Amino acid sequence: MTQETTAGARRRLAERCRAVTEARGFAVAVFALILGNALLLGVETYSGAVERWHGGLKLVEHGFLAAFTAEILLRLGAHADRPKEFVRDPWNVFDVLVVLCAFVPVVRENATVLRLLRLARVLRAARFLPQLRVVMVAMARSLPGTVSFLLVGALLLYVYAMVGWVFFAPDDPEHYGSLGRAVLTLFLLMTLDGLGDAVRTGLEISRWSILYHASYVLLASFVLVNVLIGVVLNSLDEARDMERDADERTPPAPPATTPVPGDPHRLVRERIARARRALDELEESLGPLAPPRAAREDPSERRTPPCRGARPVPARHPFGPPGAGGAAGGGAPGAH
Repeated sequence: MTQETTAGARRRLAERCRAVTEARGFAVAVFALILGNALLLGVETYSGAVERWHGGLKLVEHGFLAAFTAEILLRLGAHADRPKEFVRDPWNVFDVLVVLCAFVPVVRENATVLRLLRLARVLRAARFLPQLRVVMVAMARSLPGTVSFLLVGALLLYVYAMVGWVFFAPDDPEHYGSLGRAVLTLFLLMTLDGLGDAVRTGLEISRWSILYHASYVLLASFVLVNVLIGVVLNSLDEARDMERDADERTPPAPPATTPVPGDPHRLVRERIARARRALDELEESLGPLAPPRAAREDPSERRTPPCRGARPVPARHPFGPPGAGGAAGGGAPGAH
């Protein structure tokens, strides 16, 4: 009986919290709190405002923390009857960690870490902006491809920096006097910044320098950058597919009429529900009802059924009553 009471209490708690969290104004209110928290962080960067409204800003910060804590508790309560679904969502885990870390004594004493955690609350806005959430997931999934891009780009920079140091260091020490200067110059050329000046300076040294600069710009600014864009776009498509699959796999919230496990009347309720569905399907299959039998019959053709136990009535003779036929025809046969 204790398990049944606990399950019923969880179900009622989940229904009440779910009615609040699934309301349209709840998401808007939380999003407004996130924007207000971001605005508060911006105000705290001005030393004059902090000195003037130090107590008020601290009070507002505690208010935001209390509001975010209440939000997390409501979300936990909405999943009281299915806690595994809450943990499976990474955004829920992120929200809980961001809010709970503010209560850790070591974190609260470190102002820098606390500011970073408060800044992490701004990232929670991705929960209420699906497109932003997709972009963030795409960025996370593109990290392996980005690391490969960085390795290839570093190798390309190193090779061209060594070639530039070998050929241009004596005549252009400002840009190619060392390996570090050559790498910095080529990194700026990757963004096409100062490409005209570099080409003119190289042509003054040698006409073959145009091959050096043209090949580097072609590989670094066009090939590698397009590869990086392709990696990001591919990750973006995967993130959209993941978001769509997650929405399809999310089970609907159990209705309020869900029977409590261990309810003695559960089987009876299920049978009644199945019987109702069967009757509805049967009624739909019948289509329009047929007219009643009384409307199809002609009233003139109706016959009164004979009474039970009555004697049959003999047929009337055409020339008189039965037994009088001989008299009517000239008497008895023996009279002749």
